[in-house]
Amino acid sequence: MLQGVPGDSRDLARRLTSRGEKQASRMAAWLDRQLPEGARVFSSPAARCEQTVMALGRKFKLRDELLPEGDPLDLLELVQWPLGKSPVVVVGHQPTLGRVIARLLSLTEEDCSVKKGALWWLRHRERGSVSQTVVVTVQTPELL
Repeated sequence: MLQGVPGDSRDLARRLTSRGEKQASRMAAWLDRQLPEGARVFSSPAARCEQTVMALGRKFKLRDELLPEGDPLDLLELVQWPLGKSPVVVVGHQPTLGRVIARLLSLTEEDCSVKKGALWWLRHRERGSVSQTVVVTVQTPELL
């Protein structure tokens, strides 16, 4: 994903390319088949994120926590990780999403590279007294 200067309104106004629209449509169709009714959906207010989430055809909320320089802890609080009971979809940007994934997977690096247009499906579980984050799947538009 191209990154503009943090807070650069031109970057936030940038729209999906026609290729990006096709990818968003494919990913949304796949995701819609997997998601139960009642899943909560949040998106960055950036134009391209709003276009992406609209392809899903579900109700969603625009949230500043999903902006490119959002704080990972604010995002985790928004989605109520790990205590939330319903599935949550977030549509956002690097580096915020990569930092959240790195934190949840206890990676040694602060960031995790997240491919543009990719979907990471993570689940929390308790095994005995151990809290775990499980990677259910990673999907990219090219794999669909």
